[in-house]
Amino acid sequence: MVGLLIMDELNNLFQGFAIALTLPNIGFMLIGIFLGVLIGVLPGLGGANGVAILLPLTFGMSPTSAIIMLSCIYWGALFGGAITSILFNIPGEPWSVATTFDGYPMAQKGKAAQALTAAFTSSFVGAFVAVLMVTFLAPLVAKFALNFGPPEFFAVQLLTFASFIGMSKEPPVKTMLAMMLGFALAAVGLDSVTGTLRMTYGQESLLKGFDFLIAVIGLFGIGEILLTMEEGLAFKGQKGRISLKDVLETWKELPKYWATSVRACLIGCWMGVTPGGATPASFMSYGTAKRISKHPENFGKGAIEGVIAPETAAHAAGTSALLPMLTLGIPGSPTAAVLLGGLLIWGLQPGPLLFTEQKDFVWGLIASMYLGNIVGLIVVLTTVPWWAAILRIPFSIIAPVIVVICAVGAYTVHNSMLDVVLMLVFGLMGYAFKKLKYPLAPLVLALVLGDMAETSFRQSMLISKGSLEIFVSTPLAGTITGLALIMLLWPLLGLLKKLNRG
Repeated sequence: MVGLLIMDELNNLFQGFAIALTLPNIGFMLIGIFLGVLIGVLPGLGGANGVAILLPLTFGMSPTSAIIMLSCIYWGALFGGAITSILFNIPGEPWSVATTFDGYPMAQKGKAAQALTAAFTSSFVGAFVAVLMVTFLAPLVAKFALNFGPPEFFAVQLLTFASFIGMSKEPPVKTMLAMMLGFALAAVGLDSVTGTLRMTYGQESLLKGFDFLIAVIGLFGIGEILLTMEEGLAFKGQKGRISLKDVLETWKELPKYWATSVRACLIGCWMGVTPGGATPASFMSYGTAKRISKHPENFGKGAIEGVIAPETAAHAAGTSALLPMLTLGIPGSPTAAVLLGGLLIWGLQPGPLLFTEQKDFVWGLIASMYLGNIVGLIVVLTTVPWWAAILRIPFSIIAPVIVVICAVGAYTVHNSMLDVVLMLVFGLMGYAFKKLKYPLAPLVLALVLGDMAETSFRQSMLISKGSLEIFVSTPLAGTITGLALIMLLWPLLGLLKKLNRG
């Protein structure tokens, strides 16, 4: 039975490769990788930002081609963040911060090529392991999720929100406030159940609510640019050039650290499937590697393990975050949330039925994950000097170009100048959030899932005639709701432990 399931999945995967390897899709893959690396190299942008800004480019494409290009932008951004971290000590991405701890010291010692090769190879390994997990677990999770009704879906959504609160590095109060604002924004417009208007204040333009795409372009793109302009970035760093000899010598050394890679893959996959994300995964993996290492004193001074651990975990987390997004419609990261919004825009409903109703789409995407990571590894290993040279361009030139791209992207959604104004308003909101150190991910999550969670909750209430017992009435719903409550109370348990110690 298990053998038949594996054979069936392999057949589906080969069909996916046939779709992904068509000439147009290979072209979109390459474009996505190059754009992604560029986004990863430029501080002030990032995977979620880049996908959000470039999402309007895909409106005229088929959903399969669009998701292949957007996912490759994400893989490229994951690779690109390591370049600035190692050569310039500037994290191109939040998850690249841990890479600077040992990557930049290695570059200062003249080992930039070794550090970059180790980072790119580790990234590839982490992503490859995560894609294998998605390939073989996603269909099983999707089949299991076919048993879900409104109570189970709401319980899963509650678990997602509670996990963000319980596992976030930010103070739980700030996470909850950001989430509440996201729910409020998601509620604007026409009530899908009763047909009444909510919080439109007589504005016809708000009948459909706030467009998710406009919000994320503003929150991520404009918000980051404003903050980066205020900080006044100046780029100074090491030169990067990788020869074939450097690659082969580093590859000979990497197998010595197989245990570090395995641990990082496990941490990354776990943090990707739960709503932890790539950034906490990279820090957790770095900390674990340092604690277990026989020579922890070398960390922070140019230890290659200090590059392998965070890069492997970040890519594993970033890739595995797509598993709950595809199977349950629950994004495991901000970028997965943006991709989820893209699927909804293209008329696709993420969840268990996606695997039966849109097989070509799902398996084409999974096949492109394998291909995109191979292409990404080759591209970054051969073009590092180009990307390093881009950082010689003054940020005063780069910033206006990014702002114009954001504005064009926002305008093309509905061909309306109002959307550009709303984008700027959301940009100011994103800037304020970052200045006040409030997390944006919970706001985006609530904005994307708010409507779905509300619909599931209200359907459950109609079924149970207003009784909350429906969320514990079946073993499946009760277990998920119980886990959600544990996650919600996790910070409180930590506080009680501190008080007991005190």
